[in-house]
Amino acid sequence: MSKIAVITDSTAYLPQQVIDELDIHVVPLNVVIGEESYQEGVDMTTNEFYAMMKAEDKFPKTSQPAIGLFVNLFEQLKTEGYDEVISIHLSSGISGTFQTAVSAKGMVEGINVHVFDSEISCSPQGFFVMEAAALAKEGKPATAILERLEEMKTTGKAYFVVDDLNHLHRGGRLNAAQLVVGSLLKIKPILHFVEGKIVPFEKVRTAKKALGKIYTMLDEDVSNGSWQISVIHANCEEKGQEIVNELQEKYPNAKVSLSYFGPVIGTHLGEGSIGIGWNTVK
Repeated sequence: MSKIAVITDSTAYLPQQVIDELDIHVVPLNVVIGEESYQEGVDMTTNEFYAMMKAEDKFPKTSQPAIGLFVNLFEQLKTEGYDEVISIHLSSGISGTFQTAVSAKGMVEGINVHVFDSEISCSPQGFFVMEAAALAKEGKPATAILERLEEMKTTGKAYFVVDDLNHLHRGGRLNAAQLVVGSLLKIKPILHFVEGKIVPFEKVRTAKKALGKIYTMLDEDVSNGSWQISVIHANCEEKGQEIVNELQEKYPNAKVSLSYFGPVIGTHLGEGSIGIGWNTVK
């Protein structure tokens, strides 16, 4: 039986307790503010990031991990007796992290590395990671784990409501005309992933209506079967917890958790954004 390690990147935003319990290895992405570069979750906490966002005039930028981080980790896992690695990353449509892991795979011998594109990010990406790590602990082979991850791609959904359009504009995902019109009309776009890229799903006039639309889609899926639901917030924990409480009461058989948009994703979505993601549980 192969000994399988599970790797992800920092944008899965997994609780440290989960990382420790499931022996998950995390490679950090970077946030650049001015001339300083910070490894997400290593050199900078999420609270520190949002505080700096308010204090700094310069708009943050993000960058993928250096290829050497992956090479060194693969080599380390090989020396620890692992035969295989499943490396799960945020969508290749919004980051080069997946491709960096693929390139690093070709630089290491003696360990079989499977790089998986989650085609999503944040806690919905974390759903894939936790499932893979739990199955690895059960002794499931890599082929069975990867089959389960592909199955989860067909059942998982995630939608995000952006509070401030300026962040999407600065990040190049919204042109100046869209920014002006959207701001004047107080539009709250609902975003989702299509073929690994973040695209508008629907434009709604208020945040309340946007959340209502997401609730409707959620209800269509999770009324039957076993589901996990994650509410994701960008420095608005109280608001996120209210939604968690509401959903847990409505869906008592679902596992509802609270997560967050960390520095890398928060750079592009901005403070006040809310997301809801869900997927099946076996």
